Amino acid sequence: MGQFAVIGLGRFGSAASLELMKMGHSVLGVDTSGKIVDKYADALTRAVIADVTDRAALQELGLDNYDVVLVAIGEDIQASLVCVVHLKTMGIKTIWVKASSHAQHLILSKLGVDRIIHPEEEMGIRVAQVLSYPMVNDYISIGNGEFVVEIEVSERLDGMPLDSVLKEVREAIHVLVVKRKTQVTVHPPADFKLQSMDILVLLGQLTALKNIAPKLV
Repeated sequence: MGQFAVIGLGRFGSAASLELMKMGHSVLGVDTSGKIVDKYADALTRAVIADVTDRAALQELGLDNYDVVLVAIGEDIQASLVCVVHLKTMGIKTIWVKASSHAQHLILSKLGVDRIIHPEEEMGIRVAQVLSYPMVNDYISIGNGEFVVEIEVSERLDGMPLDSVLKEVREAIHVLVVKRKTQVTVHPPADFKLQSMDILVLLGQLTALKNIAPKLV
């Protein structure tokens, strides 16, 4: 179980906090609004009202005990940047920050935070990918042009061996998992016979995945 601190409980920060709780982690939620803190007090491990532009107030939170501090402050860019400066001078090891603009991104990169998040931009890219390739249920980028995708097998491929379906891209794509209802097969053999509605979890370069996806539906 990890320990996370989320500073700013707006839509993004609260959604991240609640999802972390669902995953079994411990979450400290921090906001300047007493009304917002009261709203999430029972849902989070701990919820605190604090002025995060005040270094003394941040020090009282014991943030050095947390695995990651996520700064999810919304439109107040100045407050976000001041908070990050304080966290860096306090020696907080891992800091993730939500950025609202490219100017803020540039400043954050100079401050040396561990990860800068653009929620709207990242979601926009995901929506565009899904619209462009509706046969792909979900995907994750792992860098260097490599993606992990989920694709549902169509009825016309029922009973066909995996190798014959993927023979054109066998070297470029790795089948990580086949999910069939409650059954999960890890690294299935080449002669594994597919059934309609199987979920294939594939790893490969985006170009190869784009080429094979239409052939599976």
